[in-house]
Amino acid sequence: MQITDLAIPDTLRRQYQEHGIVELYPPQAACVEMGLLDGKNLLVAIPTASGKTLIAEMAMHRHIAAGGKCLYIVPLKALASEKYEEFNGKGVRVGISTGDLDRRDDGLGRNDIIVATSEKVDSLLRNSARWIPEITLLVVDEVHLIDSPDRGPTLEMVIAKMRYRNPAMQVIGLSATIGNPKMLAGWLDGEMVTSSWRPVDLRQGVFYDNRIQFREGARPVKQVSKNYDDLNLCLDTIAEGGQCLVFVSSRRNAEAFAKRAAAAIKSEAAPLAACAERLLAGTPTEMIKTLSACVAKGAAFHHAGLARNERSIVEEAFRKGWLKCISSTPTLAAGLNLPARRVIIRDYLRFSAGEGMQPIPVSEYRQMAGRAGRPRLDPYGEAVLIAKDPEQVPELFDVYIDAEAEDVHSRLAEPTALYTHVLSLVASGFVQTRSELSAFMNRSYYVHEHRQGRLMHRAVDTALEFLIAAEMVLDIGEHLGATELGALVSRMYIDPRSASLIVATLRENTAYSDTGLLQLICSTPDMPTLYARNADLPALSRMLEAKAGELWLPLPADEEGAEHFYRGVKTAMLLSDWMDELAEEKICERYAVGPGDVYGMVENINWLLHATTQLARIFAPVFYPQIAECEICMKNGIRRELLPLIRLRGIGRVRARRLFNNGITSPEEILMHDKEELVKILGAGIAEQILEQLRPKRRSAGEVAEDSENTAARGQSTLFHFG
Repeated sequence: MQITDLAIPDTLRRQYQEHGIVELYPPQAACVEMGLLDGKNLLVAIPTASGKTLIAEMAMHRHIAAGGKCLYIVPLKALASEKYEEFNGKGVRVGISTGDLDRRDDGLGRNDIIVATSEKVDSLLRNSARWIPEITLLVVDEVHLIDSPDRGPTLEMVIAKMRYRNPAMQVIGLSATIGNPKMLAGWLDGEMVTSSWRPVDLRQGVFYDNRIQFREGARPVKQVSKNYDDLNLCLDTIAEGGQCLVFVSSRRNAEAFAKRAAAAIKSEAAPLAACAERLLAGTPTEMIKTLSACVAKGAAFHHAGLARNERSIVEEAFRKGWLKCISSTPTLAAGLNLPARRVIIRDYLRFSAGEGMQPIPVSEYRQMAGRAGRPRLDPYGEAVLIAKDPEQVPELFDVYIDAEAEDVHSRLAEPTALYTHVLSLVASGFVQTRSELSAFMNRSYYVHEHRQGRLMHRAVDTALEFLIAAEMVLDIGEHLGATELGALVSRMYIDPRSASLIVATLRENTAYSDTGLLQLICSTPDMPTLYARNADLPALSRMLEAKAGELWLPLPADEEGAEHFYRGVKTAMLLSDWMDELAEEKICERYAVGPGDVYGMVENINWLLHATTQLARIFAPVFYPQIAECEICMKNGIRRELLPLIRLRGIGRVRARRLFNNGITSPEEILMHDKEELVKILGAGIAEQILEQLRPKRRSAGEVAEDSENTAARGQSTLFHFG
């Protein structure tokens, strides 16, 4: 099917032609034939790199040309940024929304395409964003993640809510190959498009005894290393002029492989040396020093312990062909567009708490294997598993290469998943009675899949019982309504169980402490926590002894509760160190984490501190001032003594500390020093900017009021980029 034959806007058609796209791939053509451009709902379940994004883009531009508005849902913030860049510059307005979860973001409504995560869309629905009713096309990328235990329930509810709000809206679900596409398409009231076609031929095989066994024959691999099969496969790819992705089970394994690969590749390329220098420009932790050294020689590792900027440098160097291999945990396969000639799936067992080492699912293997082969660059792609003995060779073919993809099932019926979603349905006015709640849940994928849905309705009743007991929902006869607490918890986008624990604990305590507050928040279901190893127990015990009078939650008697307690305390210790201005490098070393881990924990605690501040304002006002101050301190990574200085625009934790250490502790004291002295401390540009803020100037009464209202909330929002 030719691009010239499509009913798409001329501007988009010309863009495609300028980029050499003149004919659709077979799966894309099948979508057009099934009604893609005629407003039909579709489930598109096709392999990675088969052109799913172009399918969505054609439909979006068709809607925009007719006066419509499009919402594109992605599972990850990084993927949202990638899609935002991809959709930009094509004659339509594109917006991205991944930030604060208590904002309506009404300004987004000016855009034609809005890219957002499912959690952000859920919060926009809860906060009644005005532009939601204007959406005429909903695209759900990676819709098979409905099966995800953690993100699946939210994605399922977002789709159900959007279809309830906008019944005439077209829905396009983009999915990896799944076992039950007909079931999922039926829930979407859509046509089903499935295909195994790929633009680059994919060869899948198993490596053992210095050769790759494919279905169509074997291929020898030169033995360079006597001990490391993964390294031999990697060097074989590079010798052919290709790049390689190596998927392993842990961060430690990813870093170890990158070091071995770098020692073998020994690149001297100038662009890699420049990338290595860029990595060291941030916070040079031991991990980053190792990464920099590896990158300089042509290899890298990639995992969630790296900060976003560091991951971006690695990804850019790989896309440009400078890096020859990346070793990664499976996070890299979860959506980012980073293909390679050969993908090596070295580790196909993963540790699962309580179950030991378990095989990864077929869907995860396919997601990793799908990265093999760069369209228009590679003649073929190879996905290779590594067997440890000859008996494993046929077994790996059976378990992964020849296996059918797993079915996608709903995860919505878990009571813990339903607490937050039942509350949001009541608080945002989607339902007002028990019968309406039951009717809405009948729209779920779970009920579509299981038909009767008895388990679902029992789980809904359990969730309602909790919410009523927690005084978040009122049950008056048949009528359901949210209390002030319930409405606030829903808008704040936190788990009702977290809110219940926070409010109860704040009310029980008479003395405030930052330690107790951080321990409390790090004990909630919303806060990811660090693993507490046996080696950590002495330090944790010393901390508990030193801070015994400041802790708000006691050590539980049971083993499971004790583990949760210690994890919360360890995480609170890290965050306390951050707020005590301990250098990021020292934090990473002390807690054996990466900059990305610190970023993630501070980002999570900032949100929960913000929610706690709002809860305290109404339900524990005696602690409100201290918690509000703690929120600003955490956001900026400062002690309380810097609060007067941090409120100035352009002053972050580093500059505030410089001023304080030079005896300048408040904005008023800045004006008592001459400009030359301030220039020595801050630099000429910042010194002038600060003095300009502090010089008296005439302002209207409205400006004065607005400034007073916003001062308390002002803080530095971007982590690891302090001036």
